[in-house]
Amino acid sequence: MEMEGKTALITGGAQRVGKAITLGLARAGANVIVNYNRSADEAEQTIREVEALGVSGLAVQADVSDWEQVQRMFEEINRKTNGVDILVNNSSLFLTTPVPTTNLENWHKVTSVLIDGAFYCSNLAAFSMLEKKEGAIVNIVDLSVWEAWPKFSAHAVGKSGLMALTRQFALDLAPYVRVNAVCPGPVLPPTHYSPEKIKRTAGKTLLHRWGSPEDISKAVNFLIDADYITGEVIIVDGGQRFGHRQLEEG
Repeated sequence: MEMEGKTALITGGAQRVGKAITLGLARAGANVIVNYNRSADEAEQTIREVEALGVSGLAVQADVSDWEQVQRMFEEINRKTNGVDILVNNSSLFLTTPVPTTNLENWHKVTSVLIDGAFYCSNLAAFSMLEKKEGAIVNIVDLSVWEAWPKFSAHAVGKSGLMALTRQFALDLAPYVRVNAVCPGPVLPPTHYSPEKIKRTAGKTLLHRWGSPEDISKAVNFLIDADYITGEVIIVDGGQRFGHRQLEEG
């Protein structure tokens, strides 16, 4: 898909990797809509940076895990634009969910954003995409799709569900809408990582270094541009998935 002049919605697009994706789409000529929940100041700053690139930007508040809020968000988008051509499901909550537990709050928060939120947004975006007979959806997953992470059961299950949604929507929306996923590895350290952990994480990759949010943005743009790829995932992790094999076999 040619991105210039298209309208792209990026959930969680105001900061961190989401902001890099937003700016990458803007640099490719897309008009961008930044969805945010609580990051209003960051969203407005991102929109200013988008508009400095010569395209239009719009910040829209909505908790994507809430169906009514997502409906209102799309009503606003459809009033102000010609509908969404590109959707990037980037919103995520990174909360621990150790098991067993008697407190299910984090479980519901995490899975509702990753699974319900992506379904709600993709479902509503699909109407205008199918009407135009063209559209692209990119979901942001991670390595927990292939491996369990200790104390992150909701996150691992949620990202795995998002990968399943990638394949399901690719099937159900074909041939006009392509749906793919990008799987980042270590590209932006969480704020609580110590210098020692940052160094140790780099050593787990085959390239022995961290990537950057822009590496993810480039992969997203590639999948939007690549008209003969659907239902697939690109892993952008510097070889982290296989890094534990550097020391020994078995």
